[in-house]
This record gives sequence, structure tokens and C-alpha cells, in this order.
Amino acid sequence: MGRKQSFTESELLDMTKKLVLEHGYDGFHLKLLSEHLSGARSTIYQYFSNKEEIVAACMKRVMVKVLEKALAIDETDPMDALEQLLLVYVEESALHQLLGQAGKINVANSSAAAKDLEFIDEAHTTLKVQLSRLFERAQQNKGLRQDIPLPVLIGVFFNLIDTPNMMNIPAPDWGKLLFQMWIGGARS
Repeated sequence: MGRKQSFTESELLDMTKKLVLEHGYDGFHLKLLSEHLSGARSTIYQYFSNKEEIVAACMKRVMVKVLEKALAIDETDPMDALEQLLLVYVEESALHQLLGQAGKINVANSSAAAKDLEFIDEAHTTLKVQLSRLFERAQQNKGLRQDIPLPVLIGVFFNLIDTPNMMNIPAPDWGKLLFQMWIGGARS
């Protein structure tokens, strides 16, 4: 008789995220996943058919979380909204690293994975539109410098997300500190 199922779909996706971030898509496999979960490897197949489906579902789950938080931001004040958006991205800073693996997923092996990746692409577009709108409004309201091209402002903003938090400051405080650094620069 086999081992009793002892992990949930949520636990499976959490571990998938952790392992894909540690090992990359190519280094991630179902045996590795099952070694990190308590329960039979066959339990994985009760949730997903293959590696492609698991990883795509994991990516979609992270994207849904980011999208929900981003779209809930009050955009009345574009500068405040940009700070809140940075906090969302800092809290899920692994999103871009994780989504960077999406191109490796062979969607020919799974229509479910293809649907999840399609959702991710659409959500990514929605986030880009929101970000562009906020930056344009902030620049129009003179909240951002007019002499710096918008793509430069956006590029530096996104690079903040990858700034190593060597002091292990809690994510909300870290995001605020990064935003203050971005908006104020390093001059005294």
C-alpha cells in the first residue's frame, strides 16, 4: 500500500517555486520535487500531468498574486501609486527570475501549460500598461523629472527590484527605502 497523500496543491506549488528558483527550469524535475514533499511521488500526478503543467501553474499563481495586488492600488496620486507598485514588486521580487524560465516550457506537451502561459503574457501586458500610465501621469504632474526620458526612469525603477537586500530589511521597509533612493537620488 502506498504512502498517504500529505501535501496540498498549494504546498506543491510553493515547493515548485522554490526549486525552480534554486535549480532553474532545466534542473527542476519531478523526482527532485517529490524528494522535497512528504508523500508519494504519484500524488503529484493527482494535481498535474507533467513538469510543464506544474511550472506553468506555479508561474501563473505568482502572477495572479502580483496582478491582484497591483490592480488594487489606488492610482489617484501617481507617485504614491508608483511607490505602492514598487512594494508589490519587491515583495514578489522573484517574479521576473521565475518568468524568465517560461520560454523553456514546451507547451506542445500540455495545453494546460499553454493556457497558463497565455494568461501570464496577458497579465504582463496589463502590468506594463498600468506602469506606463502611472509614469506618464507622474511626469505630467511634474512628480518626475521632465529632462529624463521615460524609458530611463522606468528602467531604473525596475532595476530597483533586483537590488540585493544585504541587510535583510523587511520587504515593505526595503521597498520604501528603494523608492526614496530612486526618487531622491544619492545626492545630499
